[in-house]
Amino acid sequence: MPPECQLFGTLGCHLCEVAEGVLMSFVEHGLLVELVDIAESEVLSERYGLRIPVLRRIDTGAELDWPFDDADQVAAFLS
Repeated sequence: MPPECQLFGTLGCHLCEVAEGVLMSFVEHGLLVELVDIAESEVLSERYGLRIPVLRRIDTGAELDWPFDDADQVAAFLS
């Protein structure tokens, strides 16, 4: 079972949309991803504003910064 994750991004972010597309094949195979809009929190905006999109594992807190447009890179991060 893949770990639960959060994807930090914001509306209108082209790279965030690309990241969502990369993650779709993993979601189709059971990955749970919570989309977190950093614009809704000043703390999150300060932490992730220059880094989005960022994929974060909930179980370990490990973060994968963009670019992770390679499915093998995402698979390695999730394993």
